[in-house]
Amino acid sequence: MKRLLCSLAGFLFLGMLTASAQSGEAWGRAEVSSAARHDVSPPLRDIKPIPPRFGPPHEKPRPIPLGHVEGLAEGENDPALQSSANVLVGTTSPVTFDGLGVGGGYTPDAAPPDTNGAVGATQYVQWVNEAFAVYSKTTGARLYGPAAGNTIWTGFGGPCQSSNDGDPIAQYDKAANRWVMTQLAVSSTPYTQCLAVSTTSDATGSWNRYAFSYGTQFNDYPKLGVWPDAYYITYNIFTSTFQGSKLCALDRAKMLAGQAATQQCFQLSSSFGGVLPADLDSATAPPAGAPNYMLNFGNNSLNLWKFHVDWATPANTTLTGPTSIPVAAFTSACGGGACITQPSTSQKLDSLGDRLMYRLAYRNFGTYESLVVNHSVKVSGNRRNQVVGVRWYELRSPNATPTVYQQGTYSPDSNRRWMGSIAMDKVGDIALGYSVSSASLFPSIRYTGRVPTDPLGTMELESNLYDGTGSQLQNLNRWGDYSAMAIDPVDQCTFWYTTEYLKTSGTFNWSTRIGHFKFPGCQ
Repeated sequence: MKRLLCSLAGFLFLGMLTASAQSGEAWGRAEVSSAARHDVSPPLRDIKPIPPRFGPPHEKPRPIPLGHVEGLAEGENDPALQSSANVLVGTTSPVTFDGLGVGGGYTPDAAPPDTNGAVGATQYVQWVNEAFAVYSKTTGARLYGPAAGNTIWTGFGGPCQSSNDGDPIAQYDKAANRWVMTQLAVSSTPYTQCLAVSTTSDATGSWNRYAFSYGTQFNDYPKLGVWPDAYYITYNIFTSTFQGSKLCALDRAKMLAGQAATQQCFQLSSSFGGVLPADLDSATAPPAGAPNYMLNFGNNSLNLWKFHVDWATPANTTLTGPTSIPVAAFTSACGGGACITQPSTSQKLDSLGDRLMYRLAYRNFGTYESLVVNHSVKVSGNRRNQVVGVRWYELRSPNATPTVYQQGTYSPDSNRRWMGSIAMDKVGDIALGYSVSSASLFPSIRYTGRVPTDPLGTMELESNLYDGTGSQLQNLNRWGDYSAMAIDPVDQCTFWYTTEYLKTSGTFNWSTRIGHFKFPGCQ
């Protein structure tokens, strides 16, 4: 899996951070291609789960390094560091249950898990590398699985059926009440992205299945955003060298209907990587005709693109940007690599501080539009011994003059906090989940949050979602590579968070936890 990436990841260190803005015309016309194949599956409940592989433990190749920002001088303090938080985060007590992994019905043999999940009308779907499961939203009982990821493509043929290569994303299309599932099929060329859209709100029902081919372009680290006019997906593309991010729109209307579908893509230059698409959380759609907003970070800045797709006349499809949005100076956590300490071991964990963390969550409040996103930054120290915190942002007016409405770095003590995911509820409360660890604290799961009346740029005191009771040991530094904070589509208030932890010290023995909570002011 990702064999080409194995040979290149250790050598590529990209200067993606200083390129100048491009016009829409400079990116040229969109590349248009049809799905390599599509069909409609039988109900998933009638397909026997393919048992997740259990073989020799293996480490997933690290996503291609994207470079890092050294925005702070040695000894300089993070100017967005929150100075204090005096009130415990005011949510309901979190309800949690075991997800996939040790103790959750699945014995992993690969790391990292790439933990993510989504919440729907009555179910929660969690997907980790090589396995997924469907849970009851009310009881936490497992309704289907664990099943290998390619179980969804049973009988589909081609690489989506034969390969189970991970980098998975489980999403819920809140406007259509459908599930969207996607993962790589890259064991051989043509490199392929497999996508499935459920035909109802029941994840155990039938699925409209698609395969999109990228030939010899390796479509690494896919990230998916739901938007009214398309499913937007971004990749880090490389062949023999890094080519830059590829930004694609998939025909959502056709995929919801199970019809033949096309994609339209723009290839960025090698100056840009790690781009996230905006993902719609609000029940209120974006303003009519609004483009999808796409974001990565630069040198003490965020870069924003606008992707407007025209399915009737692809020649009218445009990508404009990036617009550079200045932010408080920051230095990427661990130089983009591994420096997260743990108890009773010298093994450090990977920060993945070289990119924004999934998701870029969008909400339309009617009088304004809001985007929230986060990444891991240095708070103090050097690369070998560094305090790491979570930098988060709320952006407004993305389709006019995008501005940073508020920003902050959450690091209330010397523990390391990283691998975050952030979302906002319908009244403007924000929740931020992450991993936390130190030389005296096993990697654990915590979250913080804020309500609109809190001072701008501040989070309340963190709450514990679940304690880890083990460290990841020698020769395995991978952690993540992402986690998932999702918002319940039914009440638009309840936050659902999932990420990994360890029950006992070891390697390739991770567990995951799924938890949910809400702010009492959201009804």
